[in-house]
Amino acid sequence: MLHIAEQVAGDLAAQVVDEPFEMMWKHYGDAVQVEVRQRSTSQGDPKAPSVNVEEWGITFAGDSRVHWARLTLPGSQDQVGSEWLEHTSRGPHWLGFLADASDLLAGTLDPDMVPAIIAQIVVPRLSSWCGVYTADSASGPLRLVYLWHADEARIDGLREQLAEMDVSAVGTRAASTFHLADSQVLAVPLTARGRGLGVMCLGRPDRFTDEVIQLAEDIGRRAALATDNARVYAQQAAANRALQRSLLPPSEPEVPGLDYGVVYEPAGEVNEVGGDFYDLFKAGDDCWRFAIGDVCGTGPEAAAVTGLARHTLRLLAREGYGVAAVLGRLNQAILEEGERARFLTLLHGDITPVESGLEVRLVSAGHPEALRLKANGVVEAVTSPQSLLGVFQEVVFEADTIHLDHGDVLLAVTDGVTERRSGGRLLDDDGGLAKMLAECAGLSARAVAERIRRGAADFAVEPSADDLAILVLRAR
Repeated sequence: MLHIAEQVAGDLAAQVVDEPFEMMWKHYGDAVQVEVRQRSTSQGDPKAPSVNVEEWGITFAGDSRVHWARLTLPGSQDQVGSEWLEHTSRGPHWLGFLADASDLLAGTLDPDMVPAIIAQIVVPRLSSWCGVYTADSASGPLRLVYLWHADEARIDGLREQLAEMDVSAVGTRAASTFHLADSQVLAVPLTARGRGLGVMCLGRPDRFTDEVIQLAEDIGRRAALATDNARVYAQQAAANRALQRSLLPPSEPEVPGLDYGVVYEPAGEVNEVGGDFYDLFKAGDDCWRFAIGDVCGTGPEAAAVTGLARHTLRLLAREGYGVAAVLGRLNQAILEEGERARFLTLLHGDITPVESGLEVRLVSAGHPEALRLKANGVVEAVTSPQSLLGVFQEVVFEADTIHLDHGDVLLAVTDGVTERRSGGRLLDDDGGLAKMLAECAGLSARAVAERIRRGAADFAVEPSADDLAILVLRAR
């Protein structure tokens, strides 16, 4: 039978055009369907296989053309399954099947995708259909989250049958079998790290052999671990996103005479909490404060210092402390954290609208220098470098005062921009950032921020390994 199926596959493959194609073998219990799938192209009239087949034809799915042929298998499905198991258990194929299953399950960390992968692995090799049940919480009821049948036309009818089945009675330790309509069902608990995560139900019209049950239990263990890993990953990602949002400004204030734009991109996996942050807030009557900073490292430790910095800046600003005094108090607060302390670079300033534009007082504590773009295209550095925070006890900060005429732009970035690396070069080598900013004359603040972001992204082919924050202030 195998040589006939191979002949059919060869006949179908010989008719495709010289473009990539996909070949699939589908097991329908008493039949095998060979399919050759390729994007729809201008092809000649299809030809029947050179051997007798039950039926053959052409179907179209989306933009794909599927040339298929179906062969009837000799004997029952149980005989076919037994032949497959007998063949695979003798050599490396059985181990290869489990290895492939492990690779597929490990290839996703999306908990919604794992049940679909489980079903695709076991159908049709181990069963005619597969239903995966999981619970939203440890104490929640099991619900059917994915169902697959070798014959897609039977999925809806099977779903109705399964609606009457109570899987909550399935044990959590070992696989069990029972009957449902015309199928024998094998229920395999999905248990990982001592916790029940759900049930994998396999069905076929005849009995499950011992070999199939052993394989199903092995797949169940791997599937449960993949499910648990995906859930942990998703929960961690959600926690990181929530923590990151809590460290960013809750709203964007309206500042008279100011047009501003910001870009923030954490570089960690699943948007891991980054060490970069920015803020813009009202500090009093006709006075606003801004900040952009970079805490050493990422994760919870960096987030703790980020939170400390943001709240300290806002609190002391409302208490009337000037920008230089605020940084001195913040430096002391970071040092008092002891072993949990992380050093921090920070640019902090206040904004006062005046008739001719904006008056800005600012302090750069170890931060990349801020640049001013004049309306005529001239770019100049406007901050004096001073000590970063969280390193030295006795530090006195002094504020620089600058004026932004109408149309002038103040650009502040973190080192995710200035130290963006391409080979042996950094973006800011030879004044690279200033040259990039000079090309932004006449643009809005948001357009300037986006231009700098795009320039940093295009500077190197590799994804950035550092967080990135950009703050642009433009006097209207």
